[in-house]
Amino acid sequence: MIEIRTFRDLLRLFFIFFREFKLAVIATLVVVLLGAFLLPTSFESSARLLVKPGRDTNTLPIEMADRQSIVLPATQRDPILDEERMLTGRPISRQVAERYLEQLANAPRPEGFLATLKYYVGQVTGGAIELVRSFLQLIGLSEDQTPVDRLATKLEDKFSVTHASGSSVMEIRFRWSDPAVAQSVVQSWVELYMEERTRALGRRSLYDFYLNQSDASAAEILKLKKELAENMERLGAVEIEAHLGNLSDRINQLRNDRFNSRRLISSTEGSLATLEQQIKDLPREIRTVREIALNPVHQDLLRTLNGKRAERQDLLRTFTENAPPVKSIDETIANLEAMVKSEAATVQVSQNQAPNPISERLRSNFMDQQSDLARLKAQLVRQEEQLKQLEAERTNVMSQEPELARLQRELTAAEKNFVLYNESLEKARIDRELDNSRISNIAMIEQATYNPSRVFPKSILMILLALPLSILVGFLAVYICYLLDQRIHDGGRFAARFGIPLWTTLPEVSGDVSQNSAFLAALYRLYGLLPLDQLDERGLVFGLTSARRGEGVSFIIDKLRRLLEERGHKVRVGGAPAQPGEVVLLDASALLSNPEAFVSLRGADLVALVVEAQQSNIPTVAHAIGVLNTAFNKIDGVIINRRRFEVPDRVLRAMAKVRGAA
Repeated sequence: MIEIRTFRDLLRLFFIFFREFKLAVIATLVVVLLGAFLLPTSFESSARLLVKPGRDTNTLPIEMADRQSIVLPATQRDPILDEERMLTGRPISRQVAERYLEQLANAPRPEGFLATLKYYVGQVTGGAIELVRSFLQLIGLSEDQTPVDRLATKLEDKFSVTHASGSSVMEIRFRWSDPAVAQSVVQSWVELYMEERTRALGRRSLYDFYLNQSDASAAEILKLKKELAENMERLGAVEIEAHLGNLSDRINQLRNDRFNSRRLISSTEGSLATLEQQIKDLPREIRTVREIALNPVHQDLLRTLNGKRAERQDLLRTFTENAPPVKSIDETIANLEAMVKSEAATVQVSQNQAPNPISERLRSNFMDQQSDLARLKAQLVRQEEQLKQLEAERTNVMSQEPELARLQRELTAAEKNFVLYNESLEKARIDRELDNSRISNIAMIEQATYNPSRVFPKSILMILLALPLSILVGFLAVYICYLLDQRIHDGGRFAARFGIPLWTTLPEVSGDVSQNSAFLAALYRLYGLLPLDQLDERGLVFGLTSARRGEGVSFIIDKLRRLLEERGHKVRVGGAPAQPGEVVLLDASALLSNPEAFVSLRGADLVALVVEAQQSNIPTVAHAIGVLNTAFNKIDGVIINRRRFEVPDRVLRAMAKVRGAA
């Protein structure tokens, strides 16, 4: 456990794990250098194939494209992926492996010492691997595989084919230990792929299929047309739909005419009733000429009246108004006036009579409408008969219509099939000719390359990067060791982790202690923490303990005793309790393995745990603190002993010079 706060702490961390750093650097450097010289070389051969748009890269083949409502293709389909799957399939890799094994069996042995040595080493290694494989197969840990299958698997691992997004160019790469073999394998692979693709995608049987289906569709069309013509001839129509439409139009027209006839009959009957009533109300004859003259009776009465009035005037000359003669004549005048009023002034002398023309005209209209009514009734009867005949004919046609519709549908479907089969027949013929001529939409735009430059390992680059990479691995090892390290190096974060105050940290000393100011300062710090104000009253018992032996408890007690004596205090080691004015130091080291330590610490006023730097680890210290808390329910402080500053003095002096120069 070390706290990283400054660059000096990083230097400490580096020098703490400097041995691990050196081992990691040396191991990495050796591995990289050996790999640069001993790793098997790998050469790469590449080729490029262009997939042109054609019948094999369509979204749908010809047997589906004619009926797209049946199949819903994916709009984002990439046909190049199918070509890559075919190119890297096991059938092609097996054929390449068989051809390679055949070439390898017929190949001459290499010449030259290094090539021969490498050849025999490879033979021995292969034999040993075969023995191991046979043993694994014998105990059931591996399955039996032919050499062709094993080589095909190896070739598939070394073979790769890719294409850029949106590109139609397939890039082929193959790595092998020999550039000539790599080029030969790529050439064989492409050739076998083209042959296998042509064989697998060949559609030679489609031509015969579409030809037979086209002939069958033609025969079915002739049969359906013959049946349809016979049925239409039996019905006396050319087309069932037109015939039904004609019958429907005629029936609708007759129904309209029948309605009009009934309406006319009803209106005519009403008109006849009205005419008959009018004829009855009119006279048969009328007067044409009439002669008028004065009524002689009326004239005689007027003359008599006038004479009486004259007589009255004569009487008035002689008599008064009330005289009896005057009253008598007044009565006579009144009677005559009444009689004059009762008689007409004129009388008819003669008249001429003739037939009534209005009545005659009404009688003529009445006779005409009676004849029209008879005609309309006869017309209605004929319309009813024609309507019954047409409805019966339509019922007959409707009964035959499902069969005719079925025949028509089958004829339409057969004609569509015939057209589709004829189109597909032509496509199949073209495909057959293309297959026969070995014409494909795959074009090789780059032949298999011969590249004598190795692609692995990059020995020069590995040698150049060996040292920087080794240093990086060394620093990584330092960091991993820092993460895994459980040792306590200093007092940083001690109080925060264990909840116990850190009293002092004593550095590691060699030689005379009195000449080491850092050690004396740390010891005086411990002296300043002691409660010396209680010495005069009841003394002080100070117990020092450690988790294991050899952590410096006796050394610290000895140095602290000398310091206390120099300061004029009475000091005694061991033997509690303390007398007033006396300091008793208790040595209770090896707490975890010495039961007597608990007896010694039982009477201590202060208990301090001594931890040796770089030797004690966190689990051990935590266990010791837990034991002390359990036994005494307290632990007053911790003393870090033998704290080392791992950075060498020469490094510090160099850093100081650099800082001063800056």
